[in-house]
Amino acid sequence: MTITRGTTIKAVVWDIDDTIFDYAHADTEGIRAHLVAEGILSRYGTAEDALALWKQTTDRHWARFGSGEVDFEGQRRDRVRDFLGAALDDTEADTWFARYRAHYEAAWALFPDTLPTLDALADRYRHAVLSNSALSVQDHKLRTLGVRDRFEALLCAADLGVAKPEAEAFHAVCAELDLAPAEIAYVGDQPEIDARGARDAGLVGIWLDRNNSALEGPSGVHRISGLAELPALLLADTRFGAPSTFG
Repeated sequence: MTITRGTTIKAVVWDIDDTIFDYAHADTEGIRAHLVAEGILSRYGTAEDALALWKQTTDRHWARFGSGEVDFEGQRRDRVRDFLGAALDDTEADTWFARYRAHYEAAWALFPDTLPTLDALADRYRHAVLSNSALSVQDHKLRTLGVRDRFEALLCAADLGVAKPEAEAFHAVCAELDLAPAEIAYVGDQPEIDARGARDAGLVGIWLDRNNSALEGPSGVHRISGLAELPALLLADTRFGAPSTFG
């Protein structure tokens, strides 16, 4: 990736789910415990089958929310109806999801490398969050996990009215921090939505590929396999015209 000579990164903007927070684990354990408590796990065959269907349903309705087809609450209710194959009214869907959420929240945890990395970067950079979720959801999550005070700003798609990878979402956080896009590095686990979206909006895109996937990934972005690599990357000599050791 080419970084403009002389441009200094002043802020790191973060994705939350599967970047600093282990969403996949919490979602998996939450739905497993919930279906056992509801007495309906056997309806879906194996636990693995149920978890796969829940993930597919979540991805499908999350995409509808991201495209503006449905609002945040609507996608959540439709996930429940679709997964259960039942024509629940809004109250019934909300109540079912609330029972699931209790199990989901019980499994919440930061990745082990989150706090050490935030500590390592705390004095050198400003920090903010840009998420494709809702402010009420992510504010609660960050407070529960004990890290809300690490971020001076928290912006979410449901409240902005625009979602990543749209440039307007990234530019909203730039405006909030009163920084140019080139002064901000964006870190997220999705190569297209996060890294490519940030790159196209003029930010430094950093793809956190925790699974070391076989995907080639977007050109013009940095790729790291863990947050422990981030401090050195941000201080890499590319910023001053020397060769980079990062892809």
